[in-house]
Amino acid sequence: MQVPIPAVYMRGGTSKAVFFHENHLPGDAALRDRVILAAYGSPDPDGRQIDGMGGAVSITSKVAIISPSKDPAYDINYLFGQVSIDRPLVRYKGNCGNISSAVGPFAIDAGLVRAEEPITTVRIFQVNTQKRILAEVPVEDGGHRVEGDFSMDGVPGTGGRIRLHFVDPAGSVTKKLLPSGHAKEAWVLPGLGKIEVSMVDAANPVVFVRAGDLNLKGTEIEEIERDAEIREKLELIRSHAAVRIGLAASPEEATLRSQDVPKIAFVSPPQAYKSVSAKNIRSEEVDVVARIMSMGTLHRAYAATGAICTAGAAKIKGTVVHDILCKGAGDAQHIRLGHPGGIFSVEAVVEEKAREVLYKEAIIERTARRLMDGRVYVPGKCFEADSPEGSEGR
Repeated sequence: MQVPIPAVYMRGGTSKAVFFHENHLPGDAALRDRVILAAYGSPDPDGRQIDGMGGAVSITSKVAIISPSKDPAYDINYLFGQVSIDRPLVRYKGNCGNISSAVGPFAIDAGLVRAEEPITTVRIFQVNTQKRILAEVPVEDGGHRVEGDFSMDGVPGTGGRIRLHFVDPAGSVTKKLLPSGHAKEAWVLPGLGKIEVSMVDAANPVVFVRAGDLNLKGTEIEEIERDAEIREKLELIRSHAAVRIGLAASPEEATLRSQDVPKIAFVSPPQAYKSVSAKNIRSEEVDVVARIMSMGTLHRAYAATGAICTAGAAKIKGTVVHDILCKGAGDAQHIRLGHPGGIFSVEAVVEEKAREVLYKEAIIERTARRLMDGRVYVPGKCFEADSPEGSEGR
């Protein structure tokens, strides 16, 4: 027997997720996550998610759970989950900025928020990070207006511009903008030696390292996927960062159970390169070139929360990101990131006050589209005896 559950499949930015109303899922967290894993075809030891909705890469293995807010300051609550592909885990640490862009359109089309033309502002409480997101959504005829002339690198075509305000994004997981209290640290790691890193937590925690310190140019794309040694070095740094910010007891545990947070990015000065779509990116078009890993693989665009964090790091004196910026770029309101898919511009409002750095707001622009709605089917056995695995980090 299979059990049908109402669901909507949406693209938000450069990611995709199944959206559920909270009241359509089991109230028990462990049971809920067994249902989500079954819907995605996880865990799949072959990494294909062939028996579910997952797309076999981290950017298509995400879930959004939406409910009306009881707090008059918000319209809706949004819980994000990163669904592991090969392990029985759904992780609720951190958020996905790309999927955040689809939350407002989902809420409007579901009747959870009244549509007001031409722009409806949806007040979102992001459950994972306990932060406020304001989504300015274009509407027409009572629903999200999908069509528009806004284009974003990493997604073909154009769509209606969705403007997202991430209010006070600092300390999304660790409660600190600089989890260690330092803009930059020198670590000595086994098999790697001495390396300088910066750990910053804004919208999501990210550990930054210079590409040159890993003997990389910084514009690599396919090379990262082909070279297991590079990925192992990046995971070594990332897993140690997870321990240092208290997300895992050991690097081994971080690799096993905290694949998604923190993220790791390697950065380099502005330089020319070709995007994955063969578009020529000129050095003068970007302020920093960056690559970010997503659950052990290179993100073919750039995680939106990672972009928010990177832009914030670029404005914090002493970080490895700030160190490599071209002169004056750190004073600009917008930081332009050169990523594998093209260019990602983030408006970052960072202030230094009484020896304290305040990340007041980050603004990004995305598009979103409803791809399908109906019911997702999960095997009835998901609702049987309790399983010890499935839920992580809520």
